[in-house]
Amino acid sequence: MSRDLRPPVDFLHYEIVQEQASALGRMGRTLEQALARLREFDTAHAATGTAASTARRRLVMEAGHALWMFVVQREATGLRDSRHIMRTYNVPGEVQLCMGLIPAPSKPGAK
Repeated sequence: MSRDLRPPVDFLHYEIVQEQASALGRMGRTLEQALARLREFDTAHAATGTAASTARRRLVMEAGHALWMFVVQREATGLRDSRHIMRTYNVPGEVQLCMGLIPAPSKPGAK
């Protein structure tokens, strides 16, 4: 019968690293989805020639918040260079400027 003689700290470290990776994945997917919603909105309104500035501003703010959460999670794991995120996810400048701002809560019935 073989026994694993590694100290329990190794197992705890493994679990922590595994959760960090999982959280990074979730935050990355959230950012991707927020950016996709913004791009879809822009595409739909470019085709019709109409502009719904309030709805678009909300999407920019949501993407900025998702970007902020992802950057903070990355920095917590020791990944400090955010330029990679901006290039890889093709984050618009206006979203980068909203990073860290908390979107106002939606009003009931507002769209």
